[in-house]
Amino acid sequence: MKGREMGNMHRSELEGYVDWRNRPALADRHGGMVAALFVLVVEVLENLAYLANASNLVVYLTKFMHYSPSSSANTVTTFMGTTFLLALLGGFLADAYITTYRIYLMSAAIEFSGLLVLAIQAHVSSLKTPSCVSAGAHSPCQELVGAKAVILFAGLYLVALGVGGIKGSLPPHGAEQFDETKPEGRKQRSAFFNYYIFSLSFGALMAVTCVVWIEDNIGWQWGFGIAAATILISIPVFLLGSSTYRVKTPAGSPITTMFKVLAASILNSCKSRKPTNAEVSMATNPSHSEPDDIEAEGMEPSRTLTVDLGFLNRAEMKNPSYPMLQCTVSQVESIKTVIKILPIFMSTIILNCCLAQLSTFSVQQAATMNTKLGSLRVPPASLPIFPVLFMMILAPVYNHLVLPFARRINKTEMGITHLQRIGTGLVLSIVAMAVAALVEVKRKKVAAESGKIDSAGPLPITFLWIALQYLFLGSADLFTLAGMMEFFFTETPRSMRSLATALSWASLAMGYYLSSALVSIVNNITGTFSPMPWMSGSNLNHYRLEGFYWLLCVLSGINFMHYLFWATRYSYRST
Repeated sequence: MKGREMGNMHRSELEGYVDWRNRPALADRHGGMVAALFVLVVEVLENLAYLANASNLVVYLTKFMHYSPSSSANTVTTFMGTTFLLALLGGFLADAYITTYRIYLMSAAIEFSGLLVLAIQAHVSSLKTPSCVSAGAHSPCQELVGAKAVILFAGLYLVALGVGGIKGSLPPHGAEQFDETKPEGRKQRSAFFNYYIFSLSFGALMAVTCVVWIEDNIGWQWGFGIAAATILISIPVFLLGSSTYRVKTPAGSPITTMFKVLAASILNSCKSRKPTNAEVSMATNPSHSEPDDIEAEGMEPSRTLTVDLGFLNRAEMKNPSYPMLQCTVSQVESIKTVIKILPIFMSTIILNCCLAQLSTFSVQQAATMNTKLGSLRVPPASLPIFPVLFMMILAPVYNHLVLPFARRINKTEMGITHLQRIGTGLVLSIVAMAVAALVEVKRKKVAAESGKIDSAGPLPITFLWIALQYLFLGSADLFTLAGMMEFFFTETPRSMRSLATALSWASLAMGYYLSSALVSIVNNITGTFSPMPWMSGSNLNHYRLEGFYWLLCVLSGINFMHYLFWATRYSYRST
């Protein structure tokens, strides 16, 4: 009897997973919705701490650090781009060397230190630039320079490093809590990604309402202080769920495996041209092999190579000249999967370039307009409340109504595929930029008709017009981000899932960098053909922002055609 109990206990151990004390994780004790709920609550706190300042940062840089609107916009996009790009570092470390559990704790501590630096600078007058009432040509405001600028950017990029580590570790940590060998587990994992977006939105709602109002009306030191306190509170909340977590054990560097397969395929291809070439395993299967995750679950994986990307098949030689480059079928097929998802990843960058405008020019546009709702003055940085509320409503509706209906109609487990979700988001981004261009034309027309082109006062037009582009882009973000995260997580091998999931954030990073680059390129080109570049100077009314938005609309349309080319040819790896 005792031996049978020991055997049952042994069989319930989850291979490849441990608990927070590095002991074998047990199927009946670790993971599940309870563990995922801790992750979702922590994400609310984490995103509140990050967006409380990021959503309003362009105003802080312009009004208090006295940078120009275009310079502030580029600083914000570069900061946010770096933040999301660093998610790749967090994902890589979680897959290769450190667990997602430890990465989160380390990253939260780093983000807290950065917010503390920013709070101290905002509180101490001697660490800021002198107050400045006028920014005219005869009395220009002095922008932040020297040691004070070093403090500002040190704080910002400590925050970027911390947030990047969290974004790269927290979503895969939550997704790993479910049993993917069962349909119910896979459905729960899909629900987790939908509610992860809900948690992001809930944190953003608190950030762009309460904290932004405090920053604009009480002081930025309080805004940074609240953000620091929030991320600090998230650490014990995360630790409360420790006994429920299953933690994936690091499996070594996935990047090393990628380079190994690529090097082996190149060297073996060169060798195969010689008469004495070694025999290559040519057993191929036109269909996709089963995931190497199955091997980790104790099931027999496919032993055949697929014909897709056939040049990589030469990496799997029976008698290679370089034994250290010996590759397995599983390794070759894993790298093929990564290569196949890259075009999908590239297709989402333009959309995120459009999203970058919500944190920069859209906020500055709203700042020139009438921001009153009755007797209440709404801070421009609180505009994201419209898409955030919509996303909070749509996420549970999508999960509990749309998905079950689609599953019944299509008679498939997914109901709506990941690529269909991403494609919907790309279409919405095209509409959003067209709307943004038309609204900017209307805003400037009102400025001209009211004689306030050169005035610093608010224009007689409600800021709710700007809410239209927020609504469309927020909806695009809901469809695309959730679709990307689940797509990258499920389509890649378990050994590189954290890194693959971080591609969703890397796409955001590339979008922010592309936005900064496009602003510079457009200014350089238009500056050669006109007296003044399209987006230059301190007065937004003199900008040709509508032209920039039309450019993004056209680029988004071309990008969608590029996406369709790859999406219609993609075959899902996982079932």
